[in-house]
Amino acid sequence: MGRLRQMPARLPTLGLRNAPTKATSDAERLRLRDAENPNRAWYKTARWQALRWSVLVRDLFTCQRCKRVVGDTSQLVGDHIVPHRFDETLFWDETNVQCLCKPCHDKDKQREERGRW
Repeated sequence: MGRLRQMPARLPTLGLRNAPTKATSDAERLRLRDAENPNRAWYKTARWQALRWSVLVRDLFTCQRCKRVVGDTSQLVGDHIVPHRFDETLFWDETNVQCLCKPCHDKDKQREERGRW
């Protein structure tokens, strides 16, 4: 029996320009976001960690919105009261930072800021 030959293509091949890409990991998404705005690197400095810690201690590990005391510091956020929009003076001003629990920060505060700006 003879071999079958492949038929020549009649249509031009389409590029994969709009093809879905594989899912991006959370770490990759954060890296890309930080690359778009290099000032986000301020959050990774020892200076920010020290400022955040001093605010958590000042506020007695208590969310300033719901007044819940949280023992797990990974569930507390150093939140800027007035959005700094990468204004260095506002960013590092300790009086502009408050302690919020993650649910209050990630849900309520973010919704307010999106509506205001």
